[in-house]
Amino acid sequence: MRRSILACGLLLVVGVMSTAVATAAGSVGITGDATTTTTTATTSTSTTAHTAARSGSRSTAQVEARSIAYWGRKARAAQAGTRRWLTVVRGQPPQQLSRRLADASPRTALRLAELWSRREHKAWRLAHHPPALRDWYCIHRYEGSWTDHGAPYWGGLQMDYSFQSTYGSWLLRHKGTADHWTPLEQIWVAVRAWRVRGFSPWPNTARDCGVY
Repeated sequence: MRRSILACGLLLVVGVMSTAVATAAGSVGITGDATTTTTTATTSTSTTAHTAARSGSRSTAQVEARSIAYWGRKARAAQAGTRRWLTVVRGQPPQQLSRRLADASPRTALRLAELWSRREHKAWRLAHHPPALRDWYCIHRYEGSWTDHGAPYWGGLQMDYSFQSTYGSWLLRHKGTADHWTPLEQIWVAVRAWRVRGFSPWPNTARDCGVY
């Protein structure tokens, strides 16, 4: 009888221990799965964030590049315009325009575009307002057409070859005689002579206009 009771007690103890071991093993398995799931989710979130950051950075760089290209084109066009109008005034292209184009950033490109736009406008105003402009138009009315190609005098202010060579040599070499020059180019060549000789090259017509 005593032995039977002892045997039953041992069986009960073994059963309880087996149940405890199984329960512990199950808990470990669940914890491991949860940890693995958490790690995977964290890695996925980190990868997504990194990809989004790279995409955003690439998008920003593309926007900046387009902005630099746009304002760079504006700056170069205004620089070319400045050069064109200064050539009209001086009778030859300026040797060097200060401040080169440096598209280092969108802000720099924008500032350069604004700078050259102001310079172009200033050069345009200068070219379109030569000294004694009204007097030159008056002389022109008595002299001839701006495109008059009849030698020995050419253009709207009737300049002979020697006069053109002296006061408009660059234009003569690159564009031909005065009848191929714009009216403003012809007037500015006359202005360069006028600063040295006054209106003496046009004695009769300047007198008719009351300026000689």
